[in-house]
Amino acid sequence: MTPAIEFTSVPPWAVAPRRADADVTGRYWTVIAFAGGEPTADEWIGQIRHRHPDAGARVHRVGDDDAARAALEADVATARVGWRLLIAGPADACLRLRARALRLGIGDDEITVASTDVADRDVHCAHCRTVTHATVPLGGVLDCHGCRRPLAVQAHVSRRLGAHLGVLA
Repeated sequence: MTPAIEFTSVPPWAVAPRRADADVTGRYWTVIAFAGGEPTADEWIGQIRHRHPDAGARVHRVGDDDAARAALEADVATARVGWRLLIAGPADACLRLRARALRLGIGDDEITVASTDVADRDVHCAHCRTVTHATVPLGGVLDCHGCRRPLAVQAHVSRRLGAHLGVLA
């Protein structure tokens, strides 16, 4: 039995695709768009510029995690008070980048996420610590790529890893 999602550590945008409005309360923005997240990024830039015509928003359209991390780290290095991070794309990529942002000291209240696809998940094996990437629903079962145990995907996301917890099914 899966608990009510609002009582778990799984963000709602990792369960169903979700579009969020831009956080226009800031003064500076970094928008990172993975493949599929470009329309949302464009919409966010429009919202920011509508509210702040002279806004200093940096937009990064990235193809993979390495490019996203590099963009994030470069912008964090020069971030000022009032900086916001907006991430759009598949939920698994957004979870990984959000985990990196949190490790850099960025607060959850400074991050906005819009997901375009939630079918793929990173699942962290509680037994061997291998992360397996698969198309699997919450509560589903997959074989760990490390120890080959059948893992049940739990309604728990590690903020540190950006991955769901997998335990012996």
